[in-house]
Amino acid sequence: MTPCSESRKEATSPIPFLSSKKISKIGTWNVRTMFEANKSAQIARERRAYNITVLGLCETRWTQSGQVRLNTGEMILYSGHEEEDAHHTEGVAFMLSHEAQNALINWEAVGPRIIYASFKTKKENIKLNIIQCYAPTKEKDEEIKEDFYNKLQTLCDKLKEKDMTILMGGLNAKIGSDNSGYEEVMGGQGRGKMNENGEMLADFCAFNNMTVGGSVFPHRRIHKATWVSPDHRTENQIDHICIGRKFRRSMQDVRVQRGADTASDHHLVLARMKMKLKKREVKRSTRTQYNVDFLKDRVTTETFRLTVRNKYEALHDLLDKGNMDIDIQWQQIKEMWTSTCSEVLRKKKYQEKDWISADTLNKVQVRKEKKGAINNSRTRAAKATAQEEYTEANRAVKNSVKTDKANFIEDLAKEAEDASAQGNMKQLYDITRKLAGKYKRTDRPIKDKNGNVLTSDEYQLKRWREHFEELLNRPPPQNPPDITPAEEVLQINCERPSKAEIEKAIHHMKRGKASGPDKISAEAIKADIEISTEILRAIRENMGARRNTN
Repeated sequence: MTPCSESRKEATSPIPFLSSKKISKIGTWNVRTMFEANKSAQIARERRAYNITVLGLCETRWTQSGQVRLNTGEMILYSGHEEEDAHHTEGVAFMLSHEAQNALINWEAVGPRIIYASFKTKKENIKLNIIQCYAPTKEKDEEIKEDFYNKLQTLCDKLKEKDMTILMGGLNAKIGSDNSGYEEVMGGQGRGKMNENGEMLADFCAFNNMTVGGSVFPHRRIHKATWVSPDHRTENQIDHICIGRKFRRSMQDVRVQRGADTASDHHLVLARMKMKLKKREVKRSTRTQYNVDFLKDRVTTETFRLTVRNKYEALHDLLDKGNMDIDIQWQQIKEMWTSTCSEVLRKKKYQEKDWISADTLNKVQVRKEKKGAINNSRTRAAKATAQEEYTEANRAVKNSVKTDKANFIEDLAKEAEDASAQGNMKQLYDITRKLAGKYKRTDRPIKDKNGNVLTSDEYQLKRWREHFEELLNRPPPQNPPDITPAEEVLQINCERPSKAEIEKAIHHMKRGKASGPDKISAEAIKADIEISTEILRAIRENMGARRNTN
């Protein structure tokens, strides 16, 4: 997906993720900022630790709007100030797991305070709409607050009532525990007393038939407070997750997770969701990648060649006789190569960002333990001492991250210099791409001729069709070029390729290219050119024999 609902790159349809048999976790978190090194990775680590499918983030301080895919596989959809020289303030985002990415239908950036995404659920005719927002604080002018809720209402008016809608984020609203007059909107499990912002939120939920999830489920007071003041003397419940009243029973629980840590004064708020609907499994195939770089080692290459030769001996008679269907022959040959890759090279596994040192990870763990000490403090003096230790631990994490990144860039520069001296252009290109940050691609939205953002796959496909109709159906040129016909017709050799020609073609195959649907890489074929030539020649002969028979 790209900003503002741009269509998926894959031709496959979204895969639903919210079912009746499995708990799905949806959370919201005010992280204070993501505009610093390694902050996204820290948040992603906490997302995986709590197994959150969709994590809404606010006060990200990112500008513009778009999407970024992390090395760990998470996708971040973000929305901020669109001005070129905008200050790094406010900002909202979604961090999606693989499951949520597969279910994503469309999304829209509505400004620095609101972002919206739609997901496919197990119920065919019901979508899950999630709105992540960052509301103005109580000190802001009334005009700013009214403008925020007007934009929020405009977005909600576009959503269908039959779909499940969740509103969550840093709403900066105290709803309190007294639900008099708002019995349909909230329960009696809130914390504190309702303030002016709380009334605005309650009125908005009442108008849109929503329920504030954090006010329904009974929990200890410490598991209701979402924000802690800098002096740790004041705690408030100002971050919320609201759901449409029609789907209230799909929300199993809402509570604060105090153990999650990214150096923020807000706690993670987590909702457990389950739809009581019939489950439908959808299988999705993924391409297997093998560690072909292992073939640079002579011992591994020799082991690979020996394994291929041993397996080929069992298939040699089959290929020579040619009495079996060619498709079956090819399946067995393909299995020979792929099974050898799996046994000798093994599947390629993802590695986390290699510039984050073990020392930094240890410091992050120490910081997390310090936050636990703050949460478990019984007295103000103990909490103040724990806060000082936490501040020092957080400072150590930031300094360590900066040092790791500087060392990482320095090491890459040395590797690039060595690759250039050795004439290894592929390695030089890969390193340059890392340094330039090209591995994180930010896509831009599709717009119509008037500059309006298109928010659905249907409108985007129509725009692409309109674009190519104008591009490819231009009138003929007034002065067409006079192209002289060729003097002679070139003779093209259509005979079966010889063994030498097949061997030459294998030699010219480029390394480092992605394998096709057969999962056989060029490195695997070139590991033993003699056997590969013999196999491809036999298959080609059998294909020619079958064609002559037909």
